[in-house]
Amino acid sequence: MSLKHACILIIDDDTDVLTAVRLLLKPVVKEVVTEKNPENIRSILAKNTFDLILLDMNFNSSINTGNEGLFWLKKIREFKSDAAVIMITAYGDIDLAVRSLKEGAADFMVKPWHNEVLLNVITEALDKHSKVKTTAFNVERNSIIGKELLGESEIMHEIFYKIEKIAPTDANILILGENGTGKDLIAKAIHQQSLRSAKPYVKVDVGALSENLFESELFGHKKGAFTDAREDRVGRFEAANTGTLFLDEIGNIALHQQSKLLTVLQNRQVTKLGSNQPVDVNIRLICATNVPLFELANESRFRRDLMYRINTVEITVPPLRKRGKDIEVLANHFSKLYSNKYLKPVLELEPKALLKLQQYYFPGNVRELQYIMERAVIMSDGPVLRADELIFSPIESVHEMQQPDELRLSSIEKNTILRVIELHNGNITKAAKELGLTRTALYRRLSKYEI
Repeated sequence: MSLKHACILIIDDDTDVLTAVRLLLKPVVKEVVTEKNPENIRSILAKNTFDLILLDMNFNSSINTGNEGLFWLKKIREFKSDAAVIMITAYGDIDLAVRSLKEGAADFMVKPWHNEVLLNVITEALDKHSKVKTTAFNVERNSIIGKELLGESEIMHEIFYKIEKIAPTDANILILGENGTGKDLIAKAIHQQSLRSAKPYVKVDVGALSENLFESELFGHKKGAFTDAREDRVGRFEAANTGTLFLDEIGNIALHQQSKLLTVLQNRQVTKLGSNQPVDVNIRLICATNVPLFELANESRFRRDLMYRINTVEITVPPLRKRGKDIEVLANHFSKLYSNKYLKPVLELEPKALLKLQQYYFPGNVRELQYIMERAVIMSDGPVLRADELIFSPIESVHEMQQPDELRLSSIEKNTILRVIELHNGNITKAAKELGLTRTALYRRLSKYEI
């Protein structure tokens, strides 16, 4: 990571040190935050995400054990911050600083220091820690929900990076995307990497709730509140208290339901049906919808004040047809998954089968690919999945014919390039000649379609 993109927190009870380091770093980094009192670390980390923390080894605090730095280093890790930590130490604290390296600190600086040396130490710590975080993040996200949150395309790496940045915060998240793109997996990933990961994760498909069930399901009810209320019921908001509440298909709820939801989110209190006593709730809210953002911006369909409330940060999950090489990655994943499930040897896709998938529009997205691969594995008799064993759903193919002209033309161009390259066994020069393009023009199109 470069300095100009870094967010850095400096914790030292010496005002002169804070001022000097802030003046040094402010012109060369994205953000600098200073703090004198280490007791405020938890609240700062709950509101902000940092790439690096400069932490003093000694404070005028009630701990007063001589190794405050080690204490607060451990606390930072308990607060689930994955920032690199550089310890600031006086000469007499060198042994403690060395111990801090064993406890996970990235490096230490001895007072007083030369500015150039400090900048070099910070730069090296950021570079090293960035590589470690990338590896750890990829391992962690690949373990989420059956290893189905996968992707090697650039657009998915951007989403993974966004998850990494926003998960440790309490910001409300709105996830946009077509049906079957994996919005629920994104929501689960955010929760699992948040400070609330050990707390409840509650999912509600609010778009499927009837008029009668909406308030009871979300806010709960008291016994006797209505005819079938035979006992007290805890609503989903209360069930998710201290954890994460995921409201799926929020774009499909009626305006009067939106009004009730907005009131709860503003007050952070719910009142059960049949009760006048409000109950405080502390949740991290994640919402998702397949409704395009421009439609949600229409006041006649969705309240704008509620939109601002749920949309502190927005993530748009791309359709599978825009994820390039991820089609192959996911197809191989599902082939392995269902080969194991149905006690078959792992089936490989023949080139024509892979080409067939790459040429398909996938209106049902990842969910449709999953079903296609499961059927193919079940029906296959050999060690290789053939193209004719990949059967696309007639339900989805109706929608395929309705895609916009621009998308159809792009699909035709991409598929033509793929067929010609395969015909010439990957020889770009011959493929470009047959297509009537220069090698440079063909490479531009390969980059465009992530081929």
